[in-house]
Amino acid sequence: MTVAIEPVIRTMSLEDLEEAVAWAAEEGWNPGLHDARCYYQTDPEGFFVLELNGKPIAAISAVSYGREYGFIGFYIVKPEFRGRGFGLRLWKRAMEYLQGRSIGLDGVIEQQKNYSRSGFKLAHRNIRFELPGMSGLTKEKHCPEILPINDDLLERVFDYDAHFFPARREQFLKHWIRQPGVASLCRLDNNQVRGYSVMRRCRKGYKVGPLYADDNDVAEQLFSTLITSAGDGPVYLDVPETNREAVKLALTHGMRQCFETARMYTWKEWNLPLDRIYGITSFEIG
Repeated sequence: MTVAIEPVIRTMSLEDLEEAVAWAAEEGWNPGLHDARCYYQTDPEGFFVLELNGKPIAAISAVSYGREYGFIGFYIVKPEFRGRGFGLRLWKRAMEYLQGRSIGLDGVIEQQKNYSRSGFKLAHRNIRFELPGMSGLTKEKHCPEILPINDDLLERVFDYDAHFFPARREQFLKHWIRQPGVASLCRLDNNQVRGYSVMRRCRKGYKVGPLYADDNDVAEQLFSTLITSAGDGPVYLDVPETNREAVKLALTHGMRQCFETARMYTWKEWNLPLDRIYGITSFEIG
């Protein structure tokens, strides 16, 4: 007879996070093939797993981006253990880890009221658009100002990214931009970055994110160039609803809405240039 013992919360290893990513795939989140390693490198202390009788049953991430900002994601309880308070224990641990920071998250519709009770306020909706297939796509005319992000351009991309995120995140970006099989592009005018984007391979198709640009034309050039290399797999883009031109970009390419979240923050709503954010990076890490 197995004797039940008190649940244990501990910091994840990379192997634990790989398992949590597999749970996310089972939930239909369609994670990237290399998400675990990229996320983990950002803040190895910010991933937590709850074990019951020595077996992992729930996970959450609480990634710290310095002293002022953190982001909660990967909040998963295995289906057979839901409704028993295990998720709440993990939630409290994540909030404790990020104490003193403004915290962001992307909440699914059914959980938004619960997040509000923890002090989170709605900033805007994010809409996930899907382009089902690419077989009939016409190749975009080559734009010489669109360049792969090589080592020489990394620092400039880091500086550009800082305008669109509440904190600098070089540790994350250097892994995100260089992950295997990724397409990472920027628009360069007179040695100045005017936009950049990343497209990564996922369990199903590809996800584009981030997609940041100074104007609609740059966003269109980056997005069109990326998706022409996506083969026949579906492509996904997560768009802040408040950026009407970003929504228009998705619809113009024949994309359809398939999911939504709410970007929510505690005590500080960051004044980000949403009119230049055409695609967010990730629902799991911000």
